Amino acid sequence: MFLSLTLLFQVGQFGFQLSGGQKQRIAIARALIRNPKILLLDEATSALDAESERVVQTALDKASVGRTTIIVAHRLSTVRNADMIVVLQSGEIVESGSHDELVDLDNGKGGAYTKMLRLQQSVDKNSAVGPNVPNRTHRSPKYHPPQTPVSADSYHQNDNNSKASSSSSSSQWRLLKMNAPEWRRGFLGCLGAATVGAIQPAHAYCLGSVLSVYFSEENIKSEIITYCFLFLSFAVLSFTFNIIQHYNFAIMGEKLVKRVREKMVEKMFTFEIDWFDQEHNTSAAICTRLANEAQLVRSLIGDRMSLLIQISFSATIAFIVSLIVTWRLAIVIISIQPLIIGSFYSRSVLMKTLSAKARAEQRVGSQLASESIINHRTITAFSSQRRILTLFAQTMEGPKKEIVKQSWFSGIGLCSSQFLTTAAMALTYWYGGKLLNEGLIKPKHLFQAFFLLMSTGKNIADAGSMSSDIAKGGSAIRSVFEILDRKTEIDPVDPKGIKLRKPINGKIELDKIFFTYQTRPDQPIFRGLSLKIEAGKTIALVGPSGSGKSTVLALIERFYDPQGGTLLIDGRDIRSYNLRKLRSYIALVSQEPTLFAGTIRDNIAHGNDSATEAEIRRAAIRANAHQFISSLKQGYDTYCGERGVQLSGGQKQRIALARAILKDPAILLLDEATSALDSMSENLVQEALEKMMVERTCVVVAHRLATIQKADTVAVINKGKIAEEGSHRNLIALHGIYYSLVKTQGGTSPYR
Repeated sequence: MFLSLTLLFQVGQFGFQLSGGQKQRIAIARALIRNPKILLLDEATSALDAESERVVQTALDKASVGRTTIIVAHRLSTVRNADMIVVLQSGEIVESGSHDELVDLDNGKGGAYTKMLRLQQSVDKNSAVGPNVPNRTHRSPKYHPPQTPVSADSYHQNDNNSKASSSSSSSQWRLLKMNAPEWRRGFLGCLGAATVGAIQPAHAYCLGSVLSVYFSEENIKSEIITYCFLFLSFAVLSFTFNIIQHYNFAIMGEKLVKRVREKMVEKMFTFEIDWFDQEHNTSAAICTRLANEAQLVRSLIGDRMSLLIQISFSATIAFIVSLIVTWRLAIVIISIQPLIIGSFYSRSVLMKTLSAKARAEQRVGSQLASESIINHRTITAFSSQRRILTLFAQTMEGPKKEIVKQSWFSGIGLCSSQFLTTAAMALTYWYGGKLLNEGLIKPKHLFQAFFLLMSTGKNIADAGSMSSDIAKGGSAIRSVFEILDRKTEIDPVDPKGIKLRKPINGKIELDKIFFTYQTRPDQPIFRGLSLKIEAGKTIALVGPSGSGKSTVLALIERFYDPQGGTLLIDGRDIRSYNLRKLRSYIALVSQEPTLFAGTIRDNIAHGNDSATEAEIRRAAIRANAHQFISSLKQGYDTYCGERGVQLSGGQKQRIALARAILKDPAILLLDEATSALDSMSENLVQEALEKMMVERTCVVVAHRLATIQKADTVAVINKGKIAEEGSHRNLIALHGIYYSLVKTQGGTSPYR
């Protein structure tokens, strides 16, 4: 295995913790373990280095024995031994037969297949092992560890910034400040809430008074009419001010949700890649936070503030009027209100803790569901639906247990609150009757105090019924501010960084780089790697899968910072630059091109937002993409689908190349940029790339050594350092690691 953690290693979302070659080998193992009758291989070895390809191809040849195998391949070395080769062009089969039969077509002149062979042969020919050339290369010195070793524990640093700020960030004042532009709405909402709160005790007072009218025969008709008009006016006022209250607080809440989500996304864009590599920061978890937590925060400003103002006015007026009407009975009833409030508050605190646990349990299920939907084709191909459903059911067991526990405690808390409310009513009747019997109060005063204070108790009970939502909102606000208050380790908009006013030259120097991914602290990638890349030159990085070739590109983009050593751009530490400005002069074409769910035009335009239509088309032509785009029904307006699923691998790669060409960068980073192309397209794109590489710094990562033969320098990465460095011819003459790689790849040539 290529990792010491072997089968227990967490590959991360979409396998981001592994190199392209490592992911491909795992996918092959997944297919072979099923022992299928039909084996479908779609560019199964395209991401492998020469040695790995040879080993895997041998294994695939053995696995193909006794079963139907269909191979899709651009690298013709993988199909030489096929029983039948079918050549497709424009949706039709133009040739079919074995390798020898197709080569011997037309008296040895061959056809379309032979043409592709010769085209590929012309590319590979110059990469063959040549004669000895005087050695002008150097080998890297033996590895010397840094004086201050980097321990594995140092990579498990807790995010103290977010934890330290969690207590202060939960304050509603910070949310109110974010809602400051809507202060007029807030004022109207508070006015409406205060009025509604005042109407409730007024209504209760009148209700207690009207009961006493029925015990008096004098003026009963006139007084009843008066009270009817009062109740009607209360209804109109309540209707009007309820609309004012809820309408204005709803607008405040929705604008707050929008603002919080925008700030969260904006802040996340400043985080270093390491943050996204962490298991609890998957795309599914982040989307869940954006969708749910911002909405829960709304309840703290809209619902909670509205209810707080309403109850405060209602309770204050009710207590004052009750004390005026009958202070003896009022004191008894008021004295038990803290018990009711305390029971609801205890329930709220308990629910807050359980809510956080339930949400944490749900993250695993959300991640699994997200990856399953995105990778539904793979799941369908392997008929793994039942297994995925079983796994999903298992991930839901944790949230289910937490929610059941939450329901029990919530029920007990609500039961105790309702019990205290009912007990307060019983106490009011008993003590009121005693005071009536002693002649200390009148029946009218008893009813007035009873309805005043019991309506207040009901309002408090209603507030308590919202305690679970408020608890979730309190937990959500801490989570939101953990993101908003977090200080990124690699700030792309650092105001102190150097803001470039003109394009960089492109000179790159890696000096004694030590690097380890924080998610794999015991798997060091670089151990003192040093490399110089002159401005305007092309350097090719080669080596086994997982040796760190793509990591060099990630460090140049400053996706990560090394734990030791320095990376210089034009003689300045990369950490001294304003990253967003620096990255505007760097273009990256990855092994797995990333397209967005938009049109082809939109995806190409990501390279330059201000590009004209003519510039977009020119970039597509240079990337050999214009022809296939024009053949589509909607042309440049064709929808690519999520992650570009509507396009083939080669089409996606060419669009990614066009995007890079449109950017016109000073530094061009190519990570297996032509791995998904057929021989003809690769040849055309390679020519376009060679023209694009002129007068700009290019760093090329490639397994196919034929694609890097014209590089000014070839660097071989092995065991965390530069093992060999020099031109193609010089490294061949050295008869070292590079020589072995070329010889191995040459040995897999499909040509006779």
